[in-house]
Amino acid sequence: MQITVIGCGHLGATHAACMASIGHEVVGVDIDSGRVELLNSGRAWFYEPGLNVLLAENIKAGRLHFTTSFAEAAAFARVHFIGVATPGQPDGAYDLSQLHNAVAALVPHVRGETLIIGKSTVPPGTAVELQALADSLRHPGPEASVEVAWNPEFVRESCAVQDTLRPDRIVVGTASGRAAELIWEIYQPIAEAGVPLLATDLATAELVKGAANAFLATKLSFINSMADICVATGGDVRALAAALGMDPRIGPAFLHAGAGYGGACLPKDVRGLGRFARQIGVGGAADLLAAVDAVNAARPDQVIGVARNALGTLAGRRIGIWGAAFKAGTDDVRDSAALRIADGLRRLGADVTVYDPLATKNAQAVLPEIKYTDCPLAAASGADALVVATAWPEFAAVRPAEVAARTSRQVVVDACQGINLESWRGAGWEVASLVAARPIGTHF
Repeated sequence: MQITVIGCGHLGATHAACMASIGHEVVGVDIDSGRVELLNSGRAWFYEPGLNVLLAENIKAGRLHFTTSFAEAAAFARVHFIGVATPGQPDGAYDLSQLHNAVAALVPHVRGETLIIGKSTVPPGTAVELQALADSLRHPGPEASVEVAWNPEFVRESCAVQDTLRPDRIVVGTASGRAAELIWEIYQPIAEAGVPLLATDLATAELVKGAANAFLATKLSFINSMADICVATGGDVRALAAALGMDPRIGPAFLHAGAGYGGACLPKDVRGLGRFARQIGVGGAADLLAAVDAVNAARPDQVIGVARNALGTLAGRRIGIWGAAFKAGTDDVRDSAALRIADGLRRLGADVTVYDPLATKNAQAVLPEIKYTDCPLAAASGADALVVATAWPEFAAVRPAEVAARTSRQVVVDACQGINLESWRGAGWEVASLVAARPIGTHF
């Protein structure tokens, strides 16, 4: 099938490449000519494992190319995915302007029966709004008709290719059987591999992504709250999480205590869904999500407090930070707890140097006031303390004695369970952590 994907960010570029890889002819559309040029060369403008290979293969095969022209997109296909960003605004509301702009740019060019499939995360009611906009802009007469459907994405950064080609589920919200049939045809190769496809109404499909992210964020804030109780009582949150995760009603995922969640989705969706709930009068849900957000927002300051307690004062101290990305495996620093920790330490007078395997360039753009280095040992050189803020595997592999030879003092603060605390303590380090540091419980 011939399809387009409008918006070629983390979501859209990956979706375009994956749809081409299962046999569709795909045109990606973006208003940024620099991104389009780079994508047409077979490279993404961000880091995502496996994506560049898919881009290059499908561009070479002639199944994929990118353009800035909405007229070209409308002439090429009758099915258009939209995966533009819906960032959070200061009051928590989703900014839907890019969605409205994309529909407004596309619809005047369409002819014949056209299906627009939204993938962006939005509040319920957005599809109805976009349908009204499309109806007001489409070419008059029976030769042009537009239907808006919703097909939320569930991709994780650093796993986006896998999550697109073999997702846990595909959710499709439509107002007609014809739209559902078309979407089934698009995803048939994936569905026939065993991926369930759930057909719903529009509002449910719009809600499911935000609800999923809010639930995952709730698990993380819950286990971080339990970590605080463990620290106060001498418990071990790692053993607690292992025990909780053995319950099939709970499961082990997202029970990893640390400095808090970040990235482009969880913070935005907790706030966005909470604001929407408040707006429609569902105060209990709004209060719950506000509490989840408050727990998460407090975590970086707790890490800074741990560092202050270990050093006595932060003013004038040299502190190395390992990690800038919001999680390992990505170069994304949006809402990164690691950068909030770095900035908080800087504001309290510390001399901060950050190392990250992938995210340095993006971190410098967000927080240029601190120093960066391309070597983890250089970040620790002369430091009074080392803060492990992102759980990159390479940090767990570093020998504590090798780091000790570079630092001024042997103080390490683990904010993310990124290193083996017992090994560092055994090498003579003073170890501080947000989680209790006793050996994890043993299976018998």
